[in-house]
Amino acid sequence: MGGKSDLPPPPSTARSNAVVAKDAGAPVNDGGHAATPVTTSTAPRQLCAGQGQRPAPKAAVKTAAAPGESPPPATMPFGVGKWTWVNLWAAWCAPCKEEMPRLRSFQSKLSAAGVLVELAFVSMDDDERQLHRFLEGQPKAGGVRSSYWLPEGDLRSGWLSALGLTEKTELPVQALVAPSGQLACVIQGAIEDRDYPALAAFFGAKKL
Repeated sequence: MGGKSDLPPPPSTARSNAVVAKDAGAPVNDGGHAATPVTTSTAPRQLCAGQGQRPAPKAAVKTAAAPGESPPPATMPFGVGKWTWVNLWAAWCAPCKEEMPRLRSFQSKLSAAGVLVELAFVSMDDDERQLHRFLEGQPKAGGVRSSYWLPEGDLRSGWLSALGLTEKTELPVQALVAPSGQLACVIQGAIEDRDYPALAAFFGAKKL
């Protein structure tokens, strides 16, 4: 797809399942990020409404990979004529790990519906050893065995600021970058099965 100038009115970043760490008993890592619990409601949700396009983060990111695996490309694939779905996750975050197969499934469905979209997993782990243990333990077929990485520090802070987020933001987080390279939507909270129709409509997927 080319650049999308006629994106549907962007939805709010607030998610019904997003929990602020200080207000709920969500697990929190040493860096202060809360893991958003996964809900079981089947009611449809609006996604990406009320958000305008703005520049995507431009800072470089580090990479990590399991032994024998190639790391992701050194440059984040923004503005190359396809959507980039950035997923901020951490090895300690249960909802993050639970949604990973779902994100891969959504990517396949969107591709079949004519949407060029690439998944870019970006770890927010503070402990590099924990990150590498997770990647090494992933299945070779279909597992997440390589990832971008934002270690704690100025690099992470700059990225979060560009996404309109803070260091205390709950994980996981989704950032959808349009083919033009502009940030089109930020979603806080885990993606659920019921979210596919809203996301397909946002991406302009063909009805199969």
